[in-house]
Amino acid sequence: YFCPAGSSDGSCVIWDFETRGVAKELRDKDCIAPITSVCWSKYGHHILVSATDKSLTLWDVVNGEKIARTTLQQTTLNARLHPGFRSPFVCLACPFASAPILVDLNSGSTTVLPVSVSDTGTGVVPPPRNKFSDGSPPFTPTAACFNRQGDLIYVGNSKGEILVLDYKTIQVQGIVPTSGGAVIKNIVFSRSGQYLLTNSNDRTIRVYENHLPHKDGARALDELSKTMDELQGIEKTKAMGSKCLVLSREFQDNINKIHWKAPCFSGDGEWVVGASGSKGEHKIYIWDRAGHLVKILEGPKEALMDLAWHPVHPIVVSVSWSGLVYIWAKDYTENWSAFAPDFKELEENEEYVEREDEFDVVPDTEKVKAVDIDEDEEVDIVTVEKDSAFSDSDMSQEELCFLPAVPCPDLPEQLEKCVGSSSKLLDSNHSASPLSDEAGQNGHARNLISSPADVMGNSIAEEVDANGSSKRKRKPSEKGLELQAEMGRKPLKNIKSSAKVPRTRNKSAEEEDPDFCEFAGNGDMY
Repeated sequence: YFCPAGSSDGSCVIWDFETRGVAKELRDKDCIAPITSVCWSKYGHHILVSATDKSLTLWDVVNGEKIARTTLQQTTLNARLHPGFRSPFVCLACPFASAPILVDLNSGSTTVLPVSVSDTGTGVVPPPRNKFSDGSPPFTPTAACFNRQGDLIYVGNSKGEILVLDYKTIQVQGIVPTSGGAVIKNIVFSRSGQYLLTNSNDRTIRVYENHLPHKDGARALDELSKTMDELQGIEKTKAMGSKCLVLSREFQDNINKIHWKAPCFSGDGEWVVGASGSKGEHKIYIWDRAGHLVKILEGPKEALMDLAWHPVHPIVVSVSWSGLVYIWAKDYTENWSAFAPDFKELEENEEYVEREDEFDVVPDTEKVKAVDIDEDEEVDIVTVEKDSAFSDSDMSQEELCFLPAVPCPDLPEQLEKCVGSSSKLLDSNHSASPLSDEAGQNGHARNLISSPADVMGNSIAEEVDANGSSKRKRKPSEKGLELQAEMGRKPLKNIKSSAKVPRTRNKSAEEEDPDFCEFAGNGDMY
């Protein structure tokens, strides 16, 4: 399982939950702006990334290649790929200051979605009276999402209404008004497509039950429209909306009146999670679908920005404003009965009376029971079984289940630092030092070091004795040289170093190698 995250430098990093490491890094040289949203495709082979530079970029996850890139007129807050296509080149974008739009990533063409319907039923909304200084009408950001198959689009507007749109005709087929009538900030479907969640400005999270079939929802909506020919205009649209969604539960904090951020469903749709929108709080609230508050997760004293639930495991990932990603998992307790079904845990000591025949010797032939298992049958360890409760695709064998890790190249600043250290080392080797002169007089072999790799490989010197055999000697420290001088041996000149050298075993002056270097704490060598 993989977790993508957008960074402030325009790159998208994919983590592997099994290895707890970076599996892939998607970096576009044309984009250095912060990422606003990331979205997997239905089969997991592509990722859509939106950034603050108004760009949308589609990536091939396995190859790490950029497939398509387009630039909009507004910054996209949230972008979602169409779930019904094998090649996802159509996405739904929710800009910051305009209506949701459908974007064709191949051609770059866009289609603006309607966000309101007039009372006359003509579909034309009169322009607002108040305008900005530049003459443009005021607009509140709206939320939108596809249903499970992608043949319907659900849009939440500033009037507190949920609009049901046909994907092909871009016509409003139904309207579902909310009880509060407040601006809808988020709208999310569960993975199964059975439930719809909305987050409004009235500090309430609402869960609706979807009464349309998961497949061919648009066709079912057309058949429903034919049964309501006696109704016209807005009345017919609201009547059809009431047949699409039915309010199931409302979640709110009646005491603190908290604004909610990034609400979503669990992987199986049985739980609802929402984050506190208060500044300086990192709290995550978890409810069951019946409306009971089950758990409150409290994190560090920093605001929360985004939230996601793992599609299979009980794991929640949250992102703070400081850029840190927090992973919340269940704290499992050891249960020995899971390994031995006949094992019984005792709270306290109990007196046990053994049976009369408990320790009688029983022949092995009586213990072995006949098991009807074909030992010659081949075991299939390649095919991935489909889990209908969690799988997004209809054909699980096409889903991305493995992503090979590719080593990331060194950054340019690291390469420059390494080259600078090598040049300093060469200069020091060519310059004559008192210690090297003294070593040359004593007949020691001088071995010049030409690269940082050689330095790391020569941490232990190699010396040849009179018989021609090679001995590996450990390098003496500066403190050892001083102790040898105090003991009345041949005086040696001290070596000036830029960092403290670790203590080593003392050696005599005849066993020392003049060409000894180490890496200092700042990367330089001495």
